[in-house]
Amino acid sequence: MKPIFTLIFTALIVVSCGNNNTKSIEDIIASNDLKQIRTKKTELDAQRQELETQLKQLSLKIKELDPQAKIPLITTFPAEETVFTHFVELQGNVNTKKNLVIYPEYSGVMTNVFVKEGQNVTKGQTLAKIDDGGLSQQLSQLQIQAELAKTTFERQKRLWEQNIGSEIQYLQAKSNYEAQQKAVSQIRQQVAKTVVTAPFSGTIDDIITEQGSVVAPGQSQLFRIVNLDDMYIETNVPESYIMNVIEGKVVEVDFPVLGLTMDAVVRQAGSFINPANRTFKVEVAIANANKNIKPNLTAKLKINDYTNNKAILIPLSIISENSQGEQYVYTIIGKSGDTATAKRSIITTGKTQGDYIEVLTGLSSNDEIIKEGARSVKDGQEVKIIKTETNASTL
Repeated sequence: MKPIFTLIFTALIVVSCGNNNTKSIEDIIASNDLKQIRTKKTELDAQRQELETQLKQLSLKIKELDPQAKIPLITTFPAEETVFTHFVELQGNVNTKKNLVIYPEYSGVMTNVFVKEGQNVTKGQTLAKIDDGGLSQQLSQLQIQAELAKTTFERQKRLWEQNIGSEIQYLQAKSNYEAQQKAVSQIRQQVAKTVVTAPFSGTIDDIITEQGSVVAPGQSQLFRIVNLDDMYIETNVPESYIMNVIEGKVVEVDFPVLGLTMDAVVRQAGSFINPANRTFKVEVAIANANKNIKPNLTAKLKINDYTNNKAILIPLSIISENSQGEQYVYTIIGKSGDTATAKRSIITTGKTQGDYIEVLTGLSSNDEIIKEGARSVKDGQEVKIIKTETNASTL
């Protein structure tokens, strides 16, 4: 058919040019005769339209005589059941319950600092001493008075037990002894506040106030102590995942700055939904044996919120939608050799992961799905298969 088409096209060109061979295009242009130039252009436009009409007729005849020319070419792949794991991807910050700035409980001059920055300390270890302003002497005097009151009470008690003396004398001695004990206890508590101790074991990260400075309760920051053993990541999770992101869920944690990836577990899922952003808090405990994970470090989290062991996955790119909003793909039926018939299959879809989506209904295992050419075929149309993928992993 191609040689016939070429001969007809050439003949048309020759005929069209033969009618005006008396003058060439160059001669007409050189004449500067506007009327003659317009007449020639109108003549050529008419010839072009005639040629386009004839070319369309020839193309239609070629398709009619050559059935293979109008069959769409496609590729297919088989629908296969596979394990589909969906992850919700979030970002969080590393935190620790043991990252504390220590304040004094007593006003005065910090006379001694017993630690250095970077030093490891244990719970209860003395970090600094504040001048007690004479409280120690008061405590010594009260302890002496308390000892005297104790002796007086014990003697009066023995006499009372022997029915010697009055009851009022016994009760006065007892009351005086108990009052002295409480006074000693109160002063002792005040003196204890002049000694700054570590609330937990950790590392002195920063000495904020130096020795010799005047400090005040609730105002002067003394030290920052940090413990990097009990670290966790805090993140906000959208409320739509509240039934799936629960305590005990495995989490894949990635620290981009450190180039470190690890598996962790959700240790706490919040019960309160923030009305401002419709999220709830989640804590993910992490191991930090090398102490290289620091507070406020950014982490990326992938939490498995859904798994289907018999899922059918297809590329998002092959899905179309009709006027009713239904999603569909094309499969093939009646396969014979490399030809088959395209069939429109209405589907419902589930979750997506990357470029693929889960098909919930509408496809069965081993259905052959059209991939390349899916958007150029019609329901019931004959198609030609040029390639068939062996399995879904080659998609």
